[in-house]
Amino acid sequence: MTRQSISFTTPNNKWLNHLLEREEYSSKSEIVNDLIRKARAQQDEIELIRTRLIMSEKSGFINQTTEEIRAEFKDELRHNGEL
Repeated sequence: MTRQSISFTTPNNKWLNHLLEREEYSSKSEIVNDLIRKARAQQDEIELIRTRLIMSEKSGFINQTTEEIRAEFKDELRHNGEL
């Protein structure tokens, strides 16, 4: 694992120390790595949503009513044994 030296503002350092005192984490390094993992997962989710929105916009509009769309989804769920 690569070692890094980072500086924290006073409020952030207090928050990190508070987490350590509560024994939620064993080290500041563990906290920072967890925060990075969560930020990366959030970024991946945002990118997935963005990609799906772009695909939806490119596919164009539909003329189905909400009831027709709902029925189509239910049929698909029944076909897959999920409903």
